[in-house]
Amino acid sequence: MKQPDSQKAPTRRAVLGLGTGALLATTLPAWAAPAGFDQWRDNFRARATSKGISDATWTRVMGRIEPDMTVFRQMQKQPEFHEQIWQYVNRRVSDWRIINGREALKKHEALFARIEQDFGVERGTLLALWGVESAYGDPLVQQNHMRPIFPALAALAWNEPRRRAYWETELINALKIVDRGWGTPEEMRGSWAGAMGHTQWMPEVWLNVGMDYDKDGRVSPFGKPDDALGSSARYLLSRGKYHRGEHWGYEVRPSGGASSGSRTYAAWASAGVTRADGKPFPQPNASAQMWVPVAGGPSFLLGPNFYSVKSYNPSMNYALAICHLGDRILGAPPFIQPFPGSERALTLAEVQELQTRLTKAGFDTGGTDGRVGNDTMKAVKDYQTKMSLLPADGYGGLKVLARLRQGG
Repeated sequence: MKQPDSQKAPTRRAVLGLGTGALLATTLPAWAAPAGFDQWRDNFRARATSKGISDATWTRVMGRIEPDMTVFRQMQKQPEFHEQIWQYVNRRVSDWRIINGREALKKHEALFARIEQDFGVERGTLLALWGVESAYGDPLVQQNHMRPIFPALAALAWNEPRRRAYWETELINALKIVDRGWGTPEEMRGSWAGAMGHTQWMPEVWLNVGMDYDKDGRVSPFGKPDDALGSSARYLLSRGKYHRGEHWGYEVRPSGGASSGSRTYAAWASAGVTRADGKPFPQPNASAQMWVPVAGGPSFLLGPNFYSVKSYNPSMNYALAICHLGDRILGAPPFIQPFPGSERALTLAEVQELQTRLTKAGFDTGGTDGRVGNDTMKAVKDYQTKMSLLPADGYGGLKVLARLRQGG
């Protein structure tokens, strides 16, 4: 697969304009650098030196660097699939992620217990972030689908006009990481935009929020997940204002009355709002806001921790998928009220069957492991287009699988 499950200054990734899937771009051969890069690099050295970058680090990293010009192609040609919210959630709250999230929890139970004690961040939230951002640290993602970040950041810092100052700062942050001995240029591989490791840190996050949670003398988002997960909890607490001991929110049945503003759960209950599963609100004095993503679909009361997750990626759909995936990993059921026009999510076996049938039909999904990334979505979209299945949205659901089973 080309990507897993197949993804204060500005928020961690808002400035990148990225969805989750866009982070794991295929490495492409570098274009020849246009004239002017060497002069920019020589001029930039003075700025790096003024920020404390040593001559040794500069020479090691930037001395003979060539810019990775493919980043501009990646910026301009992000895959467009226009998912509806139920499709977005289904694809991220997948059988593969739920099953492997439970396995990851078993393997790292002590780590998640320690994080909950130290930061108060629910294990489900961190498991979901980990699963969405890097498929629980799958080494094949790092090995096959990441690129060296210094050539990418150098290209962006030199020749990306809209946010050049941001990219210059991130390049210097990355140089500082090498200067501190936390990472080497060789291991610092990531997305075209420079996000790295288990939970896709930008250099600024690594430098300023990262912590040596496993006490091995360095801060790293690679290797053991301790630093990445502990630091991500720290991020949610410090930048996302996470509330210790509170759940992110609940699917509810609205009363039909006023639904705006922030109220306590007790006040919402007094207004006739109940949890969709019929259970009581466990913290009646905590506050929440009503959100109805789509008329006729599920309604939610969202607490502060939902917006803490949103600080990680400024998308309501992303935050809902993370929060719901975390609940599902810990044993909760799907949403009780379906989204209008939605299908149930495919099972792991069904996704694998979909991928196998598409591949046999000549549409390369990049693998048949049950993870749906951009390769599978592109294969689905190409198949839909060929078969005149509208809309050709790239969503591989029950309708596409049924058509494939018919031999079309």
